Amino acid sequence: MAEQHPRYWSIRQLTDAFARGEFTPVEIVEDTLARIEAIDSEVRAYITVTADLARTQAREATERYRRGERGPLLGIPVSVKDAFHLADTETTLGSLTQRGRIARADSGVVARLRSAGAVFPGKTNVPEFCQSATSENRLGPDTGNPWDLSRTPGGSSGGAAASVGAGLTTVAVGSDGGGSIRIPAAFCGLVGFKPTTGLCADERGFRAMTDFVSPGPLAWTVDDARVLTEVLADRALVPARMPGRRIAFCPRPEGRPVDPAVSEALRAAAALLSDLGHEVVEYDAPVSGWPEIFGPLVLDDELREREHLLDRSAELTRYELATLRAAQKLRSSEIRQARAQLAVFRSGVDEFFRRFDALLTPTVATVAFPHGERPTTVDGAGVDWLWGAFPFTAPFNVAGTPAISLPVALSGGLPIGAQLITARDNDAALLDLAQSLESAVNFDYSTLRERWAVDVAPEPVG
Repeated sequence: MAEQHPRYWSIRQLTDAFARGEFTPVEIVEDTLARIEAIDSEVRAYITVTADLARTQAREATERYRRGERGPLLGIPVSVKDAFHLADTETTLGSLTQRGRIARADSGVVARLRSAGAVFPGKTNVPEFCQSATSENRLGPDTGNPWDLSRTPGGSSGGAAASVGAGLTTVAVGSDGGGSIRIPAAFCGLVGFKPTTGLCADERGFRAMTDFVSPGPLAWTVDDARVLTEVLADRALVPARMPGRRIAFCPRPEGRPVDPAVSEALRAAAALLSDLGHEVVEYDAPVSGWPEIFGPLVLDDELREREHLLDRSAELTRYELATLRAAQKLRSSEIRQARAQLAVFRSGVDEFFRRFDALLTPTVATVAFPHGERPTTVDGAGVDWLWGAFPFTAPFNVAGTPAISLPVALSGGLPIGAQLITARDNDAALLDLAQSLESAVNFDYSTLRERWAVDVAPEPVG
């Protein structure tokens, strides 16, 4: 196999190479920008490309390395989901109604990335106000899945996932209010990590799903996800020794249907965890009742933040308009009941994790499907159009727990993701467990990388 191009190196590999002077952040960023110019018209990962900013940041990072400085993301290309504010750059939030709105300052997530030395090649595409698990909006064509451009990359961090999968950045920052990092990770064959709710803040940022949302990374490896999360959390998530864990395996949460290929891949992942010395017990996840909590609180939030946009209904997507109209019909008693049940639900999940160290489930019920064709059946059973393909992520936003998706298999040339969950505030332990499973799986990216092996710039000097 040919030596891997540095665009696919890990964050630690790149920063070490920069420090040794093997090549510079400028070379990596020029490669990134050349690839964006050459192929993003096909992928459509980016809604805004910030080439001038990226070049300035790369030059500054190169000079800092020459002075002997280091930083966790110094010189590393990090794409920014267009749900975060990047100073002096448009924040579209995937909506025609937000065109022309220029952020005056970085929101908290971007400020932390900037302080860590990250380079920003651009802002990635999202569904309108991040209200869909796919990535279509009215600003332009849908973002394509790098494995098959005719299929969805998922959402709402679909552009973020596509930017990594097509080699258009080293790592991406997304946000996850109901699966918006983990769903794209599963569909695009990446690692996607949702930290414990509240661990990573986005001060002065966009508000949606505020009871449940967390910023987090989309990356090639668990270690890259760890590095970026440590920056966002302002703390270390130190790897620990891995004694045998007691892991619950729930192949069909709430008895919901799952594509047979996904089921087979998850059983293989469970067997790998057992081979690693963990006790794996098939057991139901305590997640029933989550829609009655999630739905009202998300709708209440959306109405509070965006009811005024009903005056511009002709500019809104069908799904955002439907969301706002449903929110108007919500009764205050439903909101109070959801708020009361939230505490009960979290208490039940907390109790579950006193019995088990971790939980393994499918991330999504299917592989990525064609644009505009959400499944209405899964494994021969009828499913809800809204949640049918992806009912397994939002329960853990409601629970507030950390959750991670990582690729474990391919089916018909499309990736399948496994989801691991631990108790709240056990983020480091979850990353440790995921990293051990990642090593055991040794997922093969060669097909994807050959698909996007486009020579667009000189090789970095080695």
